Amino acid sequence: MTILIWCLFIAALLPFLAKVPVAIAMNKLGGYNNNHPREQQGKLTGFGARALAAHQNAFESLIIFAPAVLLAMATHNTGDNIALLAVVHVCARVVYNIFYLMNIDKLRSLVWFVATICSFTIIFHCIP
Repeated sequence: MTILIWCLFIAALLPFLAKVPVAIAMNKLGGYNNNHPREQQGKLTGFGARALAAHQNAFESLIIFAPAVLLAMATHNTGDNIALLAVVHVCARVVYNIFYLMNIDKLRSLVWFVATICSFTIIFHCIP
C-alpha cells in the first residue's frame, strides 16, 4: 500500500510541478501578472500554451487517478498488479508532460492513453 500512497502523492504534486513552465512563460510575457494570471495565460502561445495545457491536463488526470487509488485502498485491492498500474500511470504522466512541452504530439497521446487505461484498470480490478 505504501507504493500506492507514494504514487498518489506524486500524482497530486504533478499539476503544481507542471505550473513551473507556465510561470516561466508568463514571466517572459511582460512579467508574471499575479492580478490577472488567467487572462495572461490566455495570451500564451507556443511553448507557453503547451505548458498551460499540460498543467491543466495534470489536474484532469488526477480526477480519475486519485479516486481509483483510493478505491483500491478502501477495497483492499492493493496487490502487485494495482501497484504496478499506479507506477505506470505516474511514469506515463511525467513522460506526457515532457512530450507536451517538447511538442511531440503522437507519443504524448499514446502515453496519455496508457495513463488513462491504468486508472480505469485499477477501478475495474476493484469490482467484486
